[in-house]
Amino acid sequence: MKTYKELLADARTHIRECVVEDAVGRYQADSPPTFLDVREPAEWEAGHVPGAVHIPRGVLETKVTNELPDRSAPILVYCAGGVRSAFAARTLGELGYADVTSLIGGFGAWREVGAPIEKPAATNGGAGKSERYSRHILLPEVGEAGQQKLLAAKVLLVGAGGLGSPAALYLAAAGIGTLGVCDGDVVDESNLQRQILHRTQDIGRPKVDSARDAIRSINPDVKVEAYNERLTSENAARIVRRFDVVLDGADNFPTRYLVNDVTWLLRKPNVHGSIFRFEGQASTFVPGRGPCYRCLYPEAPPADLAPS
Repeated sequence: MKTYKELLADARTHIRECVVEDAVGRYQADSPPTFLDVREPAEWEAGHVPGAVHIPRGVLETKVTNELPDRSAPILVYCAGGVRSAFAARTLGELGYADVTSLIGGFGAWREVGAPIEKPAATNGGAGKSERYSRHILLPEVGEAGQQKLLAAKVLLVGAGGLGSPAALYLAAAGIGTLGVCDGDVVDESNLQRQILHRTQDIGRPKVDSARDAIRSINPDVKVEAYNERLTSENAARIVRRFDVVLDGADNFPTRYLVNDVTWLLRKPNVHGSIFRFEGQASTFVPGRGPCYRCLYPEAPPADLAPS
């Protein structure tokens, strides 16, 4: 079995490497290569080559073909000191990338010669938040760009009860930048066995207040907009127009139809959920891309057949 040093030496026999002066010259050329940073997120946040593509070494094989689909384009890969990038360069060659070079000395050498360095702009909490969302960022389907969209998103929860509670906690943990909570009810002891936003000490408090406390305890960077009122035809447009997506967790049909109508009017996606005992339904209604809630259910069932 080969040692680590032997594996590194073997990798270097299969790749091209360059010194930092050559890398800087290629960076300043009219048609520079793609600089690929394979360090961890915390290293990336501390500074990186401007315009570089960031794919941590641990997920290179799963992400690189989506991020860099042209396997004939030149790539200059770097890490902190030139070791991870050597292994990465060999991996890229095995994946069919034809023009890959590893930077000897890595980003440390780049910094020492005074080459340009860029740091990510602080977003919704500033530097250091990449660790909180690191498992999202590692997912090819999300990545850094997707997490930035989550941080900028605004979601309205209609209802802070059995459906709104788990949704609020998961959305807060995921880093949704702004959560609106619309509910005119107060916490009752009978709520506590399922409405996990609320605690025993919250009995008698407005649900939006205990919801705000719970959300902030999960993620203090989330902005909470509380509406201690029932959604009505008078306030629906005023409230809904401020948000990108509406999550309908209402426990009655009049509110469900109202959410449908106002989201359709304002062209907002409506994520609907409903439950009865051990049965549940979930649907997403996007105006202009399919039917609406009224299309599926033109009329509400009799009250005795669908108790809240």
